Amino acid sequence: MLVLPKGLRHIPGHIDRAGQQALLEEIRAVVRQAPLYRPEMPRSGKPFSVRMSNCGELGWVADRNGYRYQARHPVTDAPWPPIPQVLLDMWRELTGDPRPPQACLINYYDTSARMGLHQDRDENDLSAPVLSVSLGDSCLFRFGGTERTQPTKSFRLESGDIVVLGGESRLIFHGVDRIYPTTSTLLADGGRINLTLRRVGA
Repeated sequence: MLVLPKGLRHIPGHIDRAGQQALLEEIRAVVRQAPLYRPEMPRSGKPFSVRMSNCGELGWVADRNGYRYQARHPVTDAPWPPIPQVLLDMWRELTGDPRPPQACLINYYDTSARMGLHQDRDENDLSAPVLSVSLGDSCLFRFGGTERTQPTKSFRLESGDIVVLGGESRLIFHGVDRIYPTTSTLLADGGRINLTLRRVGA
């Protein structure tokens, strides 16, 4: 049995199928206002394998100038749409942090996309947890320690699962090794959507 480090919580099946479908419709409405785009790695300009958007007062972006949060979409220059209420309620219920999230990063993974090991550390306030929601095809989620060289383990995330990174695990390295195609019928064209809620400032 896989033992998770203190502060890393996996809540399988937290959102039932009806709830997943309702949340997906809300995210589709967000993306109609703030279209998915493909960010670039700083310095190299290499495109990410995932496409991204955001909702909330701030959005996380990546380009040749670095990683940062900003108030407007980097392509349309429009303000980000608000975070759906169901996600705000989920944050309050599962994190225990009374301060609302300021950003919700939307990542769309097609069947070939992945996300290398990284830390979520672009926020000014690292005391608040990070809450992650999985929708669509399953994936293999990998996590390690707070140093890149520490050993890693992995487990499978299914549609409707929640992961919370907080406390001692707030800055652990984590990533997505692979997507398992056709493991969910939630998205008509397949793939996975990951929603990551974060507080940016104190």
